[in-house]
Amino acid sequence: MKYLMQWLLELLQRFLRSLDLPLLAAVLMLMGIGLATQYSASNESVRGVSMQAAFYIVGLGALWVASRVPMHWLKQATPAIFLCSLVPMVLVLFIGGGKYGNHWLKFGFFNVQPAELCKLSLPMMLAWHFDRHRLPPRLSVLLGALAIIALPVGLTLLQHDLGTAVLILATGVFVLFLAGTSWWWWVAAGVLGGGGFAFAKLAPITWLSFLRPYQQDRILTFRNPDNDPMGAGWNILQSQIAIGGGGMTGKGWGQGTQSHLNYLPEHTTDFAFSVLSEDFGWLGVLLVLALYTFLIGRCLWIAADSRDGYARLLAGAIGLSLFAYVLVNGGMISGMLPVVGVPMPLLSYGGTAAVTILLGFGAVMAIRAYRPVHR
Repeated sequence: MKYLMQWLLELLQRFLRSLDLPLLAAVLMLMGIGLATQYSASNESVRGVSMQAAFYIVGLGALWVASRVPMHWLKQATPAIFLCSLVPMVLVLFIGGGKYGNHWLKFGFFNVQPAELCKLSLPMMLAWHFDRHRLPPRLSVLLGALAIIALPVGLTLLQHDLGTAVLILATGVFVLFLAGTSWWWWVAAGVLGGGGFAFAKLAPITWLSFLRPYQQDRILTFRNPDNDPMGAGWNILQSQIAIGGGGMTGKGWGQGTQSHLNYLPEHTTDFAFSVLSEDFGWLGVLLVLALYTFLIGRCLWIAADSRDGYARLLAGAIGLSLFAYVLVNGGMISGMLPVVGVPMPLLSYGGTAAVTILLGFGAVMAIRAYRPVHR
């Protein structure tokens, strides 16, 4: 019995050797909260929660496998991984499906959203690109990076998926920032970004004719949801009611009225955080935001602790990408940003997004586990 226990202990140590336990603990807590939120949002649907739990299990398996991959192997394979991630992005334009565009590839009983994979493959490719040159990057190196970013962003825009395109662009921009791009580029980007925000808020609708009708409706709703409370403004107004209705401690798990009475649309996906706010109140919101903050900080700490340029850029970009997810979804459900269909990480229902996020955390754990190789 003694030898069996020793063998089991050694086996467990080998299994956990590559895992960063603080990071894993925060991820598991978020997943538990996500399942509780999905149970409430889906009107206590065991099937929906079981499906999400299955996605999490697959994602945790992918996380463990990624955490075991040595960084020099991953670095060498990065160009091939990036090119392979672009293939389904092209295929989905011809054989894909979706409510507002060609977003999904169907494989039997499940769907895959190829654009989600680029949220990980793009920062990997940019980290590989910058690691081959002296930093801060020269103009020629920076132009090459912008060309790399343009590929997945352009393919995503062709799918008419503006929200995912914004997030993919953000992951690329974060790598540019971490690579030490000159400050005047960021001043110019800030001016352009502020101008674009003001344009969306103030421009006449005729100037937005390049957008699809449903995208124009989202811009108009962002400006003033009260203009059409029973139509285009319904989503945001009901989300705001759910967020405010939870108060400090919430109405109780499964007691929220906005989702249970079907006032809140997309309550298992885009607006899952609104359901959590109504059920658990600001205390629940603060707990989830604290977990996100810890995950982002842990990724940045692991990035700073690495001596390898590729690993440092990749870990930092993954952490900041999580920040972009939370910022965009939080701004969307509160009416501070237009509705662009961005899920809240590990809270919203979805398989491809969850597996991709967990794969990213696995890569960060690999960077932490194999850091002696970099020194």
